[in-house]
Amino acid sequence: MAQQERDTFIDVINAPTNFLGDLYHVLLRSRWWAVLCLIGAMFLVVNVAFAFAFMWVGGVTNAEPGSFIDAFYFSVQTLGTIGYGSMYPATHAANLIVSLETIAAVIVSAISTGLVFAKFSMPRAQLVFSKNLAIFRMDGLPTLTLRIANERANFVVEAEIRMTLSRRETTREGNIFYRMYDLALVRSHAPALGRSWTVMHRIDAASPLHDVDQAKLVDQEAELAVSVLGIDGTSAQTIHANWVYDTENFLFGKRHADMLHKKPNGRYELDYAKFNDMTDAPL
Repeated sequence: MAQQERDTFIDVINAPTNFLGDLYHVLLRSRWWAVLCLIGAMFLVVNVAFAFAFMWVGGVTNAEPGSFIDAFYFSVQTLGTIGYGSMYPATHAANLIVSLETIAAVIVSAISTGLVFAKFSMPRAQLVFSKNLAIFRMDGLPTLTLRIANERANFVVEAEIRMTLSRRETTREGNIFYRMYDLALVRSHAPALGRSWTVMHRIDAASPLHDVDQAKLVDQEAELAVSVLGIDGTSAQTIHANWVYDTENFLFGKRHADMLHKKPNGRYELDYAKFNDMTDAPL
C-alpha cells in the first residue's frame, strides 16, 4: 500500500501546520486539478476585486455606468493584456487602477507560470512495486523477495534500495515501542535499473524475520517499507519512490511467478502480465 494511501487511514490531530508559510511546497505536492482550480480562482478573485474598483471610480469609455459585467470584462482584458479597444480608461483614476492591475497581473502570471513549470519539471519516478512479498526457501535459506519494475523505457542509474521493517515491541520496562530494523539485502545497488529487479533478503539467524510467521507478524503489527533512490537516465535528475507492505502482504510458501521465458524462435519474452502472479514454493 502506498504511503499516500496509508495516510488516509490515520487520524492526525493537533499537528503543527504552517500552510501559508509552506504554500509553495503544499501546491507542488497537490494534485493537478487542485492547482489548476486554485490558479483559476486566483485570477477570478483578482478580476472581481478590480471590477469593483472600476465600478467605484468609473472613467472607462464605452462601459455602462454601474455595470459590474462591463467592469469585469474590462478587468479581464486589462489583466490578460488583450486590449480590444472598445473599452479603455479615460480618467486619471481609471488609469491608476489599470496601473495597479497591471502590477497584479505580472505577479499573478509569474506565480502561476512558475508553479505550473515546477510541477511539470518535478522529477517523478515511474516505479512499480509488486503487490505482495514472497517468502520461500532459496539456496537452503528462507528468503523474502519483492519485485520492482521501471514503467519508463529507460534506466534508473545508480539505483539504491533499502528495506526497513517496523514492528511493535515491549521494552523491559513494559513500554510499547515501535522499533525499526534495516534488512540486509543480497544486492542493494544496481548500476542501471531497467525493466525489472527482484530484491532479496535472506532470513538467517541475524535477520529480524528469523522464526517469524504470519501470526507473529500480525501480533507485532509489522510493516515493511521499501525505498528506491536513483538518477533518471533521461533527465539526469535524482528520483525516488517508496512503498509500504502490511502484514497481509507477506505470503509464506509463495514465490513470484516467472516473467521471462524463451520463445520457439530463440528470443526471450518478458511478460508483465505476470508481474504480480505468485506460485507455490517450498518454505
